[in-house]
Amino acid sequence: MPPSTVPDTPSVPLVLASASPARLATLRSAGIEPVVVVSGVDEDLAVAEATERYGVLEPADVALLLARAKAEDVAARVDEGGVVLGCDSVLELDGEVHGKPADAAEATRRWRRMRGRSGVLHTGHWLVDDRGAGGATLGATASTTVHFADLSDEEVDAYVATGEPLSVAGAFTIDGLGGAFVTAVEGDHHNVVGLSLPLLRELLADAGIGWFDVVGGVDQG
Repeated sequence: MPPSTVPDTPSVPLVLASASPARLATLRSAGIEPVVVVSGVDEDLAVAEATERYGVLEPADVALLLARAKAEDVAARVDEGGVVLGCDSVLELDGEVHGKPADAAEATRRWRRMRGRSGVLHTGHWLVDDRGAGGATLGATASTTVHFADLSDEEVDAYVATGEPLSVAGAFTIDGLGGAFVTAVEGDHHNVVGLSLPLLRELLADAGIGWFDVVGGVDQG
């Protein structure tokens, strides 16, 4: 039987409502070349308004709330005729929500709490089918337990000085300089990068979209 080939152009374009290079790289490694459109959502304001309306949110709910806000903001501004994916990640430590540190001092304090311990990285995923009226809008949160190495004060200071912890949720990466400080994960490791490929596949399926409908240019032979 001759090999089959996925068309160079996917039948359903995917718009990524995120500026994250790690999320973009994750999708590209899976054969998806999204259109990137960064949302204009004020995250602090969105969480404050939801908290005033519904009360204190669980960490996983914060991630999903922001993912939905980003996806819906971008879907209202683009006309790609595809699906829009919004994502947001937060780290849960001692029941508290932690996003990107505000500054180096906060990153240092957080790492001195995290070291030698475990936290849960929650990534909210929200999908908006923007192909026409009545399209699906749905989402879910993936959660992965992350175990951190017991860093010395000198290692914490040196890592924070690189600037990497200031640009990522939870103040760490698993696919960058911070990878040396993650001793184990329980769950989907893609989720720690910021986008769970298995969850995205499930959401697409729930919207009636096959995985290879969003993949292009990959030889299956």
